[in-house]
Amino acid sequence: MTDLVTWAELGGSLTAIGGAAYARHAYPAAYWSTVGLPISAARLLASYTSTMDACGLTVEPPRWRALAIRATTRREVRPVPPRRGLIRPTSTGLRVRLRLAPGQEPADVAASAERLRHAWGVHAVYVRDIKPGVVELRLVGFDVLRKVRMPRRTPADHLRVPVALREDATAFVRDYRAVPHELVLGATLSGKSMYLRNLLTKLAAQPVALVGIDCKRGVELAPFAARFSALATDPDQAAELLPVIVKEMEDRYDLIKARQGIAPGTPEEEITSDIWGLPDDERPAPIVLFIDEVAELFLVSARKEEERRDEMVTQLIRLAQLGRAAGIYLEVCGQRFGAELGKGATMLRAQLTGRVCHRVNDEASAKMALGDIAPEAVYAACAIAAELPGLAVVGDTSGGWSRIRTPYLSLADAAATCRETAHLAPDVSALTPFRPYAPPVPVDGSGLVTVPLPVAE
Repeated sequence: MTDLVTWAELGGSLTAIGGAAYARHAYPAAYWSTVGLPISAARLLASYTSTMDACGLTVEPPRWRALAIRATTRREVRPVPPRRGLIRPTSTGLRVRLRLAPGQEPADVAASAERLRHAWGVHAVYVRDIKPGVVELRLVGFDVLRKVRMPRRTPADHLRVPVALREDATAFVRDYRAVPHELVLGATLSGKSMYLRNLLTKLAAQPVALVGIDCKRGVELAPFAARFSALATDPDQAAELLPVIVKEMEDRYDLIKARQGIAPGTPEEEITSDIWGLPDDERPAPIVLFIDEVAELFLVSARKEEERRDEMVTQLIRLAQLGRAAGIYLEVCGQRFGAELGKGATMLRAQLTGRVCHRVNDEASAKMALGDIAPEAVYAACAIAAELPGLAVVGDTSGGWSRIRTPYLSLADAAATCRETAHLAPDVSALTPFRPYAPPVPVDGSGLVTVPLPVAE
């Protein structure tokens, strides 16, 4: 009987271990909440002082404290670690704040992040500067980029939309007011279109004029025509559309200049150098210009097309240099983007502050996107595997960078969102002739539903 009980207990233990191993692989979030979080929290509490000492993050205690210890306990005075705050569990990890000792800096803790990860048995450790003398450790329990689940609470505002998930389990927010123009690179099937799709649907819910240039006959952007204020599907149409956007930018500068007729006694809040300082009833709607496969605007097959190409490139450079104050923003996408495209390519790239690099076919492409702002990010971009579409390295001209991954969004769902938000498209009269035709959409059980958009002539 005892043997039967022993074998039953052993079988139950093996089943539990096997179930835990399966859950860790198939359902990492559930495994973390039930098993991983308690174990990692216990490790942190039990080994905090010794781990900090091994990482070189302890300092000699103040003299008064050392004297008090010797006087009361007569034990050896040991170095003390940074003061630890409360451990706050999250759905993806743990967060804990540390008060640094005098002489320490956040870089000291960041340099030991990999050691802390192994000591506490978590997937990754990230360090964030909260305020002088205080840092936050964000412990991530599992690979959140393997199966993307956006946080429930994501910061969103006008022209500030969450697009992807960072590797530290926070949302990557595309903020056009802070980073007005962006370059998105990626090889075929790298997830570049998915990033663009998520960005479009998030902006579609805001009163923003969306303009598209898709020289692949519109195969990427045409499904979202219901929400676009203007759409060009070949280089000839793009050559007609870009001068109109440049003229719209110039008109907006004239509006700002007229408002700047600064007279003595004018309140400071009425003095402005961009559209955001204008009154609400005078402020024109912001415009976001999406360019899919920008190389199609640069490449020419005949000498007679070179003049048209040079004009379009010049107009793009002007928009990149001057568009921010007029509320015009660029989202430039392509597979490669460098000097080999021709005159003006490097100059245009230099104006694109934000950089998103998906999987590329060669190191030179990664250097085009990230080499001039964060050289160490080039190696991270080159290491992206083909079986992880949507994974990318994002950076900006400040030199900071991180890995992100875009959640999956089907083309049908994205197109439906654009149809539902078509009424939010602001009226920009200059773009009316380029507004695309939105075909009727069949709806189950109720015939046809047409989106009330004018047909471009």
